[in-house]
Amino acid sequence: MPIITDISQAVVLLKEGGIVAIPTETVYGLGGDALNVEAVAKIFAAKNRPSFDPLIVHVSNVEQAQTIAHLDDVAISLLTKFSPGPLTLVLPKKSVVPDLVTSGHPTVAIRIPNHPVALEVLRQSGLCIAAPSANPFGYTSPTTAQHVEEFLGPRIDAVLDGGTCDVGIESTIIDLSGKRPRVLRLGGLPYEALTEVLGELPLQTSSSTPNAPGMLISHYNPGISLRLFKSYSALLSELNNTDSDRIGLLYSGKEIRAKFAINLSRDEDLVEAASKLFNALRSFNKADIDVIWVHELPEVGLGRAINDRLRRARS
Repeated sequence: MPIITDISQAVVLLKEGGIVAIPTETVYGLGGDALNVEAVAKIFAAKNRPSFDPLIVHVSNVEQAQTIAHLDDVAISLLTKFSPGPLTLVLPKKSVVPDLVTSGHPTVAIRIPNHPVALEVLRQSGLCIAAPSANPFGYTSPTTAQHVEEFLGPRIDAVLDGGTCDVGIESTIIDLSGKRPRVLRLGGLPYEALTEVLGELPLQTSSSTPNAPGMLISHYNPGISLRLFKSYSALLSELNNTDSDRIGLLYSGKEIRAKFAINLSRDEDLVEAASKLFNALRSFNKADIDVIWVHELPEVGLGRAINDRLRRARS
């Protein structure tokens, strides 16, 4: 599986029914033609993803979205305001969308990515591209081409290198298929940005039969046991009472002197912390430790989404 930089090469592979990891502003997605059942099946197989967990379909603009989903005025308004960007909408699907993409649900999840490489792939190919995160199912999402190579290797046709993902966590998912909008996954678009437009939104972010990705209670497995503290001070207090040197510390704020420690943001900047989260969790796999200690961040802005990932990683 080569890492490539030629967009036209990736487009050829996708149009031939191949699967290619592509960069987005959130994480790298494992892309395939959403309307080609064989390509979609390859995505599920490469990730070892259960068929009950639906995929997000990436499109280049509102017009292309309308070819696969029924968009009402609210959907068009949200896409106009927040896209391209880390927002996914769950909408009634059109019959052209294979049931495998939607796990048999009458809805489809769509988004317009805010990454020049992803948008150019969509433009050149003319395809609607199904693209879940490019990692084995249930594990942390990749934010570099090298992460994808380590994760999936020969299981896929290529990785299109577009650098490190800026946002670093997956998109926010809003379900617009019911009587009122609801949040199915917290993500790269802050909850507060949506409530400014839609008012207070109910959260239904966990389900054993999800109609959107990232809703399973246990997810984002870092490959090492993870202990989650309520605050920086709680973590520090416990650290002062242990003499173990086999703990990996993941924190945000004032520097902590320890053998294995990663500071997500010295300034406690939630945007910076989100962009570093998955890469930091992955880096502990190469350290000689038994457990990761990490603390929750403030429940505002991207802190909500970061805490959501950490709670699922702990489960």
